[in-house]
Amino acid sequence: MHSVIRIGSRESALAVRQAEIIRDLILENTPETEVQIITMKTTGDKILDKSLEKIGGKGLFVKELDRALLEGRIDLAVHSLKDMPMEENEELPILAYGKREDPRDVLIYRKGLDRLPEHPVIGTSSRRRALQMEKLYPGCTFRGIRGNVQTRMRKLEEEGYDGTLLAAAGLKRLGMEHAAGRYFSVEEMIPAAGQGILAVQGRKGAEFGWIGKIDDPASRAAALAERQFIRVLGGGCTSPSAAHAQVRGNELKLTGLYWNERTRQHQTGILCADVSRAQQAGEELAKRLMREMQ
Repeated sequence: MHSVIRIGSRESALAVRQAEIIRDLILENTPETEVQIITMKTTGDKILDKSLEKIGGKGLFVKELDRALLEGRIDLAVHSLKDMPMEENEELPILAYGKREDPRDVLIYRKGLDRLPEHPVIGTSSRRRALQMEKLYPGCTFRGIRGNVQTRMRKLEEEGYDGTLLAAAGLKRLGMEHAAGRYFSVEEMIPAAGQGILAVQGRKGAEFGWIGKIDDPASRAAALAERQFIRVLGGGCTSPSAAHAQVRGNELKLTGLYWNERTRQHQTGILCADVSRAQQAGEELAKRLMREMQ
């Protein structure tokens, strides 16, 4: 029995809120357990003036938490699944996938705007978002923007952007839905693999009797399909490639976007499969799109 569970989290308000969601689920299932949240600043949080591609990718958001897990300073780490590297550490498996929050992307307008001007300046450091935004709003200019939700909202007002793009899940978890200007459907802007899903990571061999109760089967199937799609394409967290799986009963519908770095072209596709074949579905759709782009 684990009478005290230490959850590691990044320091941002959103990361702490996500850790609290998992803490509350643990306490709901084992009220006698004490749960502590231990925060730490990651390298990705410290370097905000460079794009993730230039400083090593989204793994910079997890390596300090990985080290704390391996050294036994924390028992679990909670991450936004979209921020985790596609290649997983066998010593630090994902033990549970939380119930998915709204997976959509959302456009936030600068104060005073209720729509974008003709040639808007959009703040985003995501190539995935920029690629799809350009199709929806031809004539956009994109400028890099980094930082947590609150930092980006401040930069939006201070640094001359007309709008910025964020994950709806983060806004909702922070109770900031009022800031949303326009929600994009998952067809208009295919989300990042894992967007809206919380990943609970632990050490290999660790056993928690309640872990199955906080693991959401639909989120797990979607995560396996989406991450395998990106993995097979050879895309990391900073790739414009995207994937989103919708689970209804035993059916999984996977939508994928493949960006070919060599030709600078992209292709989208859909594949339906039984949820028991989630990971295979991701692989099959990725291989199909690669063949079509040859």
